[in-house]
Amino acid sequence: MRLVVIVFLGALAGFLYGSYTDGFIFSQKICLFAGLTLIMPSLFKFELRDVALLWRYRRVMLKGFVLNYVVLPLIALGIGLLSGDFGVAGGVMMLALFSGGGMVMHWIKRSGGDTSLGFLLLFVNVLAISLSLLMLHLFATFTSGYFGIEYDETITVKRFAWAVAELLIVIPFVASRFVRLIPGAVAWFERYKKIVSQGSIFIILFYLFGLQSSQSLVDIYDFEPELFAASAVAVVGFYAATYVVARAAFDLSSPQEIAAFWHTLTRYLTLALVIATFTVGTFGASMLLPVMFGYLVQIPLSVVVSRRFGASQG
Repeated sequence: MRLVVIVFLGALAGFLYGSYTDGFIFSQKICLFAGLTLIMPSLFKFELRDVALLWRYRRVMLKGFVLNYVVLPLIALGIGLLSGDFGVAGGVMMLALFSGGGMVMHWIKRSGGDTSLGFLLLFVNVLAISLSLLMLHLFATFTSGYFGIEYDETITVKRFAWAVAELLIVIPFVASRFVRLIPGAVAWFERYKKIVSQGSIFIILFYLFGLQSSQSLVDIYDFEPELFAASAVAVVGFYAATYVVARAAFDLSSPQEIAAFWHTLTRYLTLALVIATFTVGTFGASMLLPVMFGYLVQIPLSVVVSRRFGASQG
């Protein structure tokens, strides 16, 4: 519940700041900040020898990969086309393409899942950001005509793919190796990881919702308020379908499959929101709406599901 409050306050404070000032101008430095505060700490416990787990649990990995990069994108595609809006469709697809998230290890540990495999899955999903961006580009290429949008080189998603990969994959991984060499640094991050994580989420949301481009949400509310309802329905439908698919696919008596289950149920919302700011010019400001509603659905859903794990284990 505390995270829900932080998300709401960060978004609201940022939006109000942008409303009463000239707002922020987007800078790629926010991606670097997200990479160093949200992604880098999750890589401290990753060891190269853990890659062997990929082969040992290859069937679990394959199921997770198929769900996250085939099944869920197809579900998002269907929901997006039904929404009737290019931005809402892009936002739902964004949810489908970014697996895991900053809280996923918490839910895995709380549910009795395999944390070693969970960390490896988190690392693999970070590496797959480039694949996710490619799929988002293909989605925009083949659906823009359906929505009556011209998708050309001036707004294409792939124009910033390398920058995102560098700031969210390469630099955080290299930085994590250096930080581990500093005595006490990893222990400090572990001790204050909740404060660091929640504080960075607040700062990121404050910045993103304080952007000049985020103020266009007011125009959406004034001229197309139905998109708020369409986004809410689309997100609830997406998470409901995701839960059903994940619950059917994984054996929740296995710690390894529990880890893969959570990497399917939860989406990397803060990362999706960061990347959405890159693509506002491509999909429109309505792309932000599904990601915003994602916070309101995913966190309560995760709490309810984790409590069921606790009840079953008790």
